[in-house]
Amino acid sequence: MTEPTAPQPADDDYDSPWKDVLEHAFPEFMAFYFPEAHAQIDWALGHEFKNTELRQVVRDAELGRRLADALVQVTLTSGEQRWIYIHIEVQGQRDADFAQRMFTYNYRLFDRYACPIASLAVLADDDDGWKPDHYGFEVLGCKHHIQFPVVKLSEQADQTEALDTPRNPFALVTAAHLRTRQTRHDPEARYQAKRTLVRLLYQHGWERQRILDLFAVLDWMMRLPDRLEQKLWQDIAAIEGESKMRYVTSVERLAIQRGVQQGEQLGEAAVIQRQLTKRFGPLNAETLARLQTAPCEQLESWAENLLDAATLDEVFKDN
Repeated sequence: MTEPTAPQPADDDYDSPWKDVLEHAFPEFMAFYFPEAHAQIDWALGHEFKNTELRQVVRDAELGRRLADALVQVTLTSGEQRWIYIHIEVQGQRDADFAQRMFTYNYRLFDRYACPIASLAVLADDDDGWKPDHYGFEVLGCKHHIQFPVVKLSEQADQTEALDTPRNPFALVTAAHLRTRQTRHDPEARYQAKRTLVRLLYQHGWERQRILDLFAVLDWMMRLPDRLEQKLWQDIAAIEGESKMRYVTSVERLAIQRGVQQGEQLGEAAVIQRQLTKRFGPLNAETLARLQTAPCEQLESWAENLLDAATLDEVFKDN
């Protein structure tokens, strides 16, 4: 799972399915990634998302592309109410401005609410040596500093057995991320891993909405070539038949089929153009010309590169 370095759209990518699963399973998110903080929250008193307020606080800040974030109000076991700010960046590369961004969010929220803000972060990059967890400065004797908890998904790789038998939905999300990295150049292995994780969705008695939210994350991360995607859907139909839970293959499947049919009508080049624009922003004239004049074999090669490309150049690289 990667984030592009080529020109990006100005708006945040709030289509990320991370946002839905975070909001629908927030206590589990905290329990899996931040257990110490989870233990200090009185979950019996509930929690409330304040995302409208969050947008108002940061709407004028040029803070980069974010795949999911949330502001949540909780009550601590000590009886004190706190605003907790969760900032999740799902990206495949280091970001030199990440720590400063966390710092900026924190002080803007503190300025608005005049109470302590807990800033937490989950990183999904490929640089094992990069794990920013603080930011600050000192000038003329004045010190301003933030230290924030960070979870690095790559560090979960040594917990493979626990991730393969997930009771917490974010164990499955983390497993999907790690399998995506491990199968970056092996579509068959990715297909096998994705099928295994989809089967796990139906083994824990989770409600329909949770299964749909988690499937959306798996499907978004673990992109497959069309041939294997169609094969996977056959597997899903069989799994749902065994479990007697027709969740993913009902309304959702029909919507996907309509999208495929539309893609066939537009032509493969138009489909790739649309996908590239969504990932990397508006395409220049040279790129559009390449798409319009390329033979089918070349288009298929680029479509496969698109599954894991971090930049536009990587899509068009020679295999």
